[in-house]
Amino acid sequence: MKQIQIGDFKTSALGFGAMSLTDFYGETTLAQSLAVLDAAAAAGVRHIDTSNVYGMGQSEEVIGMWLRNNPGERDNLHIATKGGINRSGQGAEPFDNSPEHLEAMLDGSLRRMGVDCVDLFYVHRREAERPIEDVTQSLARLVAKGKTRSIGFSEIAPHSLRRATAVHPVAAVQNEYSLGTRLPELGLLQTCATLGTALVAFSPVLRGLLTDRPLTSERIADNELLNAIPRFQEPNFTANLDYAAKFRMVAAEMGLPAAGLAVAWCMAQGDHVLPIPGTRSVAHLAEIVAGANATLSTDDLARIETVLPVGWAHGDRYSTQQWIGPERYC
Repeated sequence: MKQIQIGDFKTSALGFGAMSLTDFYGETTLAQSLAVLDAAAAAGVRHIDTSNVYGMGQSEEVIGMWLRNNPGERDNLHIATKGGINRSGQGAEPFDNSPEHLEAMLDGSLRRMGVDCVDLFYVHRREAERPIEDVTQSLARLVAKGKTRSIGFSEIAPHSLRRATAVHPVAAVQNEYSLGTRLPELGLLQTCATLGTALVAFSPVLRGLLTDRPLTSERIADNELLNAIPRFQEPNFTANLDYAAKFRMVAAEMGLPAAGLAVAWCMAQGDHVLPIPGTRSVAHLAEIVAGANATLSTDDLARIETVLPVGWAHGDRYSTQQWIGPERYC
């Protein structure tokens, strides 16, 4: 497996998005989740990306169980988790980046996974009213306390990254990035490269659209997140399926699964780009790994751009409500 630098550490250039260890994208079982983690480890996937709010702790609990079942594996993993989303309810603000909240959330994550520290702790959503310099200092204190080895942010703008980096090195920024979501190319991809920050790309297969078994209208209707996203609503969804079909044909001609080719494209966008696809299926994980182990030529990349040119995706990646939190900069 190819390697990538995240802060002072090296890990696999393909990660695993652990939201899929919950029922968020469809029903799964503990046995399925543990089997996927086994397969990921066997394939050399060493970066595990989770959050305290994935299944309200369920994802982290599954990771903790896997670690208990595999003593000695902790040192082989690069574990990232996130905090900063406030689920206390009762009219509370949706995001809380206060030092007390972040540390309490991280303590809960450590307890659920049964580890002394994580390798990377992100602010999941930035609290806009709180200066990012103050938040970065809070994260730096968690590093000094030995609770995380490095820090990061999710869905922030390039100018925010520069401000944060002036206070403390930022090992990673997480953002949606795929052939259908290319906003990071308008500044974030470049700023991360300049500052030595990894760009951790979630949803690199466009939430299942760029696979050999794309989502159906029935599955979307049953999923609260996808059902609200404009690009999965008609008439956008049908238009996007038409483009995805052309991409599948190109992938087949290149001898790769569609999901694998989508991941390979993402990795080809820079040595600092780390895609973190998620899956509930061992077979689908194998398709993804095939792409991570592939090398695309300049001609391959040009051919992909021909069938999926910049701006091909119909509909926004988030609804108006879902856009609350991520920073807009273009």
